[in-house]
Amino acid sequence: MRTRGIVGDTNELVLGVDVGGTFTDIVVMGDGAPVRTKVPSTPHDPAMGVLDAVDQVAVRFGTDRRGLLPRLGRFGLGTTVVTNVLATRTGRRLGLVTTKGFEDLVPLARGSRVSENGWLVPPPSLVDRTCIVGIDERVNRDGIVLTDVDPANVIESVAGLVDREHIDTIVVSFLWSFRNPINEDAARAAIASRWPNLRVVCGAELAPVIREYDRTQFALLNAYVDGSLDWLRTLAEQLHADGLVPPVVLTHSGGGVTTVEAARRTPIGLAQSGPAAGGAAALSLSAARGERDVVTCDLGGTSLDVALVSEGALLRRTRGMVVGQWTSLSMVDVDSVGSGGGSIAWVDSVGAIRVGPQSAGAVPGPACYGRGGADPTVTDALVVLGYLEPAAFLGGRMPLDAAAALDACARLGGPLGLDASETAWGIREVALATMARAVRGRIASRGLVASELTLLAYGGCGGLFAADIAADVGSRRTVIPDLAPVFSAYGAATAPLRRERARSVAVRIPAQSQGLAEVFAGLEAEVVTDLLADGLESAASTVMFEADVRFERQGAEITVAVPRDVNGSADVSGLAEEFRAEYARRFGAGAMSTGVIVEAMTLRAVGTELRPEGPPPCGASPGTADAPSARMVRMSRDLPSTNVPVYSGASLRPRESLTGPAIIDAGDTTIWVAVGYSAQLDDAGSLVITKEA
Repeated sequence: MRTRGIVGDTNELVLGVDVGGTFTDIVVMGDGAPVRTKVPSTPHDPAMGVLDAVDQVAVRFGTDRRGLLPRLGRFGLGTTVVTNVLATRTGRRLGLVTTKGFEDLVPLARGSRVSENGWLVPPPSLVDRTCIVGIDERVNRDGIVLTDVDPANVIESVAGLVDREHIDTIVVSFLWSFRNPINEDAARAAIASRWPNLRVVCGAELAPVIREYDRTQFALLNAYVDGSLDWLRTLAEQLHADGLVPPVVLTHSGGGVTTVEAARRTPIGLAQSGPAAGGAAALSLSAARGERDVVTCDLGGTSLDVALVSEGALLRRTRGMVVGQWTSLSMVDVDSVGSGGGSIAWVDSVGAIRVGPQSAGAVPGPACYGRGGADPTVTDALVVLGYLEPAAFLGGRMPLDAAAALDACARLGGPLGLDASETAWGIREVALATMARAVRGRIASRGLVASELTLLAYGGCGGLFAADIAADVGSRRTVIPDLAPVFSAYGAATAPLRRERARSVAVRIPAQSQGLAEVFAGLEAEVVTDLLADGLESAASTVMFEADVRFERQGAEITVAVPRDVNGSADVSGLAEEFRAEYARRFGAGAMSTGVIVEAMTLRAVGTELRPEGPPPCGASPGTADAPSARMVRMSRDLPSTNVPVYSGASLRPRESLTGPAIIDAGDTTIWVAVGYSAQLDDAGSLVITKEA
């Protein structure tokens, strides 16, 4: 059966769910105004939270789950489950079979560091050193086999891992296997002949790309989180039993969606699922607004995720860190910092307040949730300072315990000589500084100028910090979509199917460009086959080419788009010139040396679903213009709390402005407009905050 597009018949609804660390968000569109809600996530069984969200939103349609699901033309899902497995170190016990003499490659890693209790430490290894064995084999850089694998040697080496180390999965990753995987295949066959039920993962099969460390890490990460998506099959079966017709699709790290079965084959692809879904939604909204250069801030309960839209394209990367682990995963270029609403505040050894990266999550949650949490979080600080109204949280469905928030902040600040309000102000300022630093770093890393960017903020907590972040980094305006609290869920509902195939070639251009078009043609055929397996007809998709290019012997590449010639084949004739132009744009023409050889390292084909425009990310028409209320808010370290007007989000009307200080309560989110700023609702329901002249 062909997979449906983003929107099916005009009577069909589109549903998106984002399973976060604190809340599970859901939005349904296609029949009037979007319907959205939030429910607490259920970390022990994510499917329960998803089904609960579907049940609650079905009531808004006057029906139940069995009445809503048959009306859906799309069920999109984003999830943090894979990331949580990595963060909590609860994955498979792995064994690694590698080329003899390179057993310490992974343990030595790249010298990367992650924060742990305020200290920078090496990230935990995915595989213990005692579970790594070397095999006498060798393939050279041209793919010629110099030493064949001895099956008896493989079996003898792996036997020790199975009997002594009790491993769950074996990863096989050899040098230069992306050139010729014959030795990896032979090792896998030997293992299967002795242990037919032992799962074996081969590096070259998953990622036939250069750099043995990246390739091995990619295989290890996939093996480590294997099984973390088993609940998705059960969830999909339950949804289909209750009447869902189209397949469930999952947002992957590249900003598109894939099927459940494809995700289970490469589960690490969902490691950045939520942030990627938000990035896809940001790209859609930016295009609708005519904004070509945007920095996005997704501020939820666990982290702030920052991405960029430049010249109308969502920026991606082909290598990077995933929860402290370096890998060759292709993903939306997102930087994350542990500074979300649920991030825990603490005091370091020199008496300074710190925030995150530890999070209270959904269980027990911030102290004000009343679920057993005792440590103060950013959310608790916002309650104490008056930015959040406890009785109105989530539209009154989840009232907060203000006394518990006050007590938590007082206990943290007491030894420092600070009262609860002073401590809460410090927590907010530290969190804001961390957020602004992350945004500045992301902008600078791509050679962009903050004053030329719009800051697009979303997530349940985004509206409370967005304007302050923009002011700190120098962004010209702030936009908060109407669907900001469930924006990643909107992205999951509207992102297209997207599949990639890559192969490293490591050739000089243009001198050795002959044959590159044939490699691209082979990759295109593989991508089309993948999309067909997903249920998408070739006529309903498009395939684009790109290449990772560098100056010879540099350590990093720049990804450059490759056009097609008049015959439809990849045109690599101008690849070197395109690379030099992009290099000069990012780093300056003075950073280039004349006469340096250019290398094409990795070629890639990206297949994307052709789809009609999805429902726009706008909300309901405004209601009655109610008079504002007021509440006491602390706006400065040196001044006491001040009475600030509070507006209902439903009462705002397009093109009418309000000036700060002001708070806008929108039921499932709260927006802060500081002194010296004005806010105006545009025709699509987005709130635009600008600094007054």
